[in-house]
Amino acid sequence: MEVQKPKARDRGAASESERIRYSSAILPQWARRTKSLDALLPALYLRGVSAGDFQDVLAALLGKDAPNLSPSVISRLKREWEDEYQRWQKRNLAARRYVYLWADGVYLQARMEPQAECMLVVIGATPEGKKEPVGFQAGFRESAQSWKELLVDLKARGLALAPELAVGDGALGFWKALEEAFSTTRHQRCWFHKSGNVLKKLPKSLQTAAHQDLREF
Repeated sequence: MEVQKPKARDRGAASESERIRYSSAILPQWARRTKSLDALLPALYLRGVSAGDFQDVLAALLGKDAPNLSPSVISRLKREWEDEYQRWQKRNLAARRYVYLWADGVYLQARMEPQAECMLVVIGATPEGKKEPVGFQAGFRESAQSWKELLVDLKARGLALAPELAVGDGALGFWKALEEAFSTTRHQRCWFHKSGNVLKKLPKSLQTAAHQDLREF
């Protein structure tokens, strides 16, 4: 939907300090893209869309009037994403407390090296029950060394109190690293992964009904 922001003059005043600045409650100042489009761009990049192909992809998704994003604009956005990620990775965790941790390795479909890299993701739950991302970084498969580097980095940035419980799949690398980083944290196998492993052993004709039974259980 096309939206135009009207030009409005600031109300006159005797001095600059008394001038009342006009600010739209609908359109943020200098906004050129919607928030949904800002979320779409990095998703397309991670899916393997090259800088030169963004315009064609956006035209297919949004129509012929899609915003013109040149390769130089995409390169600038990539630098901004990298800066934002680096700031997030260096944030202080001394004031954070997590009672639960969920850990998993996510294998992306694009922009990965041939050494089977994956994204190691840790999500935490605060005592108030709020879930939030705690840390993530690229690792070699789901090796104990990669998980250890991530957990040690969290401790180095102030996460001193060990979580009560950690939830993960059957990959042994995480559990070995957890023993070294947070030895008092209890282990629990992820039911989502566990049920998925069970369903794979059933005939395909029975998987849908079995999945429903597991959800009700």
